[in-house]
Amino acid sequence: MAISEIKKNSSTDDFVSNQFERAGASGSKVLGLTLVDQGKIKPSSINKILEYSQKSGLRFGESAVKMGLIKQVELDEALAAHFNYPYFSKKSNAVSKELVAAYDPFSQKGEALRTLRSQLILRWFLEGRKTLAIISPQAGSGSSYIAANLAVIWSQMGEKTLLVDADLRNGRQHEIFNVENRIGLSGALVGRGSVETVIKPVAPFRGLSLLPAGAPPPNPSELLERSELQEIMARIYEDYSVIIFDAPPMTGSNGAEFVASQCTDALVVLRKDKTPLSAAAGLIKKIRSLDAEVVGTVMTKF
Repeated sequence: MAISEIKKNSSTDDFVSNQFERAGASGSKVLGLTLVDQGKIKPSSINKILEYSQKSGLRFGESAVKMGLIKQVELDEALAAHFNYPYFSKKSNAVSKELVAAYDPFSQKGEALRTLRSQLILRWFLEGRKTLAIISPQAGSGSSYIAANLAVIWSQMGEKTLLVDADLRNGRQHEIFNVENRIGLSGALVGRGSVETVIKPVAPFRGLSLLPAGAPPPNPSELLERSELQEIMARIYEDYSVIIFDAPPMTGSNGAEFVASQCTDALVVLRKDKTPLSAAAGLIKKIRSLDAEVVGTVMTKF
């Protein structure tokens, strides 16, 4: 899946170039030690790379790649560790490959997701708001994909982030993050567990937690209508700086309108060549009628 009409504009080394320029040789040596700790180069290689870097005018990481001492993917992993920017090796199966931000954050898709985050920072986050519903007019539009990846990249930025799977009928976040789903939001809404006990931290992303949907109930809309949802919102509000709700699609009786209303802000996800314009317009009108604000729209293609 990709976010349409957003192009890649930087590489991993570009992402940290300013930091290294400020850090100078000292920062390069720290990166060198990181590469040594990860078993990618020998300690004796650090000075050789520094000498090559000074002669060639290339940065430390670029020099190591140019000299054939490491591969670009190994440099990416070292830079991530150096700047505490966690993500998984592409060989890992810890979570779903849908989590582009977790496996390949500097790819074209990763760049598009970070561009989306930047837009949300300007239009939403900097205004002091923190709860956001990710919602679509129909199933299969990619709202769970967007919600999951946004949660990861927000935590990578250092924000304490909570992802709530509010699609009680067809929740997918437990599958994406590979966590247990026996008790989640549905259980908390009926008092089968406190919200604090069902929230699960997501390693290695410090500050990222997931509240899965839980066992599918026969009456998701009625559960989300309860005052318990407001109580849960109040309890988590002070503990997190970003709270993202993966809302059910605005079709049928699944409680989507109550999630949007409680969040007060929504990001609308549309699927290219699949979402009718009438459905998109109807969803935006519905959200606004709930005294919630549409902070933006995203078009996915897959």
